[in-house]
Amino acid sequence: MRPKNPSASRTVMTDMVLPSETNPLNNLFGGELLARMDRAASIAARRHSRRITVTASVNHVAFNRSVPLGSVVTVEAAVSRAFKTSMEIYIDVWMEDRFTGEKTKANEAIYTFVAVDDTGIPTEVPSLEPVTEQEKERFDAALRRKQLSLVLAGKMKPNEATELRALFMD
Repeated sequence: MRPKNPSASRTVMTDMVLPSETNPLNNLFGGELLARMDRAASIAARRHSRRITVTASVNHVAFNRSVPLGSVVTVEAAVSRAFKTSMEIYIDVWMEDRFTGEKTKANEAIYTFVAVDDTGIPTEVPSLEPVTEQEKERFDAALRRKQLSLVLAGKMKPNEATELRALFMD
C-alpha cells in the first residue's frame, strides 16, 4: 500500500448548537461534542483506510472552553499516524462567535480507530507521510502516546518503549 498524505483524510464538519443539545447553562453538552468528534474521526479513518472503521479508544479529550447555544462549531479530524491496523485521529474543535465571526479553538481530542474487514477482523491500513510541521509533530508524538498506552496496559515492557525512553534519557 502506498503511503498517504494526512490531508487526504481530513474531515471538516460544521454545525450550529441547538437548544436541545445544551445543558442548563445553555452550553453544548460534553456528550454531544464527543459524538460529533467521533463521527468526524470515523470519517477521517475511513477515508484513510477505505475500510470499515471502529472506535478503539478515546485517548484524550480536553474541554477547554464552553460552547454556547447558537455557536457555529467546526470539528476538524485527520489521521495523525497509521500503525498496522489502527490509526490515531487528532481532532480540533473550533467555535465561531455568533456576533463577531471570530473563530477560537474550543477543544481537542485524540481517538484511535481500527480498520476491520466485513467480518470484523482487523485489517492493515496504509502508512502515512506527514507533510506540514504540525503533521510531523503529531505523527512523532503519536508513537510516544501509543507506547505509553501499551506500557500502562501491561502490553509492552517499559524498557521496550524506545520513544518514551528517549524523552527521559536525553
